[in-house]
Amino acid sequence: MSKGPEQLNLPLPVRPAVGREDYYVSSSNALAVKLIDQWQTWPNGKMILVGPRGGGKTHLARVWAAETQAEIVPASALRRIHIPDLSHGPVCVENADAIAGSRTDEEALFHLHNLALAEGQPLLITASAPPREWKLLVPDLRSRMEGTQTATLPEPDDRLLTAVLLKLLTDRQCVPAPEVISYLVRHMPRSFSMAIRIVDALDARAMGRPRGITRALARDVLSRLEQTPPTLPL
Repeated sequence: MSKGPEQLNLPLPVRPAVGREDYYVSSSNALAVKLIDQWQTWPNGKMILVGPRGGGKTHLARVWAAETQAEIVPASALRRIHIPDLSHGPVCVENADAIAGSRTDEEALFHLHNLALAEGQPLLITASAPPREWKLLVPDLRSRMEGTQTATLPEPDDRLLTAVLLKLLTDRQCVPAPEVISYLVRHMPRSFSMAIRIVDALDARAMGRPRGITRALARDVLSRLEQTPPTLPL
């Protein structure tokens, strides 16, 4: 019998959870996780992992990098790196869509892409949007990226949202009252970005409160956040 939000029990670490055992798999992200786990079968040895901020792509990329002993590098740093040094082993390039519009950065990624394929080394690339939305300047890079298989992390279902909220809170060493998580899962907008905003606000508001994070506090924070644009502080 599956567990609902009130029943789901997860460990409560006092440090950021980044290992494979800490990555919670639900029906919403299972396909993406499977594609990353089967990296030996990637077409042409490459994959693009797409997902929203806070959606777990950085965590999953680090799990993959630990398994493959891959080098992790931000796409924006490639222009300052001797690319041939990277192409001798597995590589994970993070936030590739962030360099769109910078010809120098795009050419560095294109160079790495070609060398990795020539060396037969797996290449994992992360981004917040699929390649067709990147607006790349370099036509050859655009065609290579749009021709690369993608694994997509969607917005969360109940079980994954529960796990994400718990992870975000416990990364901050916050222990909410038992009913807080289930209340939030039932009432909050279903997105990772909102989960991050809620936890940031709860952490700030709970400081110095003897009762910590209660349902009443969660209700107040959620109500105020729903009326506050994401670019404005609570």
